[in-house]
Amino acid sequence: MRVYVPLTLSGLAEAHKRGELGTAPMTAYGVTPGLREWYVSDDIEELEYAALSRAAAASLRLVAGDPGVARRRVVVALDVRDQDATADPDRSLDSGSVGEVRISVAVPLAEAAAVHVDADDAIGDVTAAADALGAADQGDDDAQFTVDGAEDHELLWYGVQEIPNLVD
Repeated sequence: MRVYVPLTLSGLAEAHKRGELGTAPMTAYGVTPGLREWYVSDDIEELEYAALSRAAAASLRLVAGDPGVARRRVVVALDVRDQDATADPDRSLDSGSVGEVRISVAVPLAEAAAVHVDADDAIGDVTAAADALGAADQGDDDAQFTVDGAEDHELLWYGVQEIPNLVD
């Protein structure tokens, strides 16, 4: 199963230093039955893009929760065995956890397929979105518009061998 792990740039730097993506269990996003139902699509590329987008939104939450990290969303894509990524069927009804899976094993960073990171031109919108996230969660439409502005930026694709350049 292809999964998408939300991180921050400092989280990616730590994973690079350790050589491991994190300790199990880790939260990631993938094409789950709940995500298929939510997006009503059979196109696997669309569904994987939706899972990547869910992970990018989770990365924004990580950025918002730590004022000291770089204001860029980071998502690591990797393949895990199906039995190592499980979705909680009870949480699939919660729109905030659509596509969420738990990875039950530690994953060497070298096994990652790719890294997706915001471009420099997204930093302003990601910063504004991180600042507005709390108000958006409380139903503020203007704040939600600001959060959506970060989602307008496509994450750039990087090979795993490019991680050292991203975290330096």
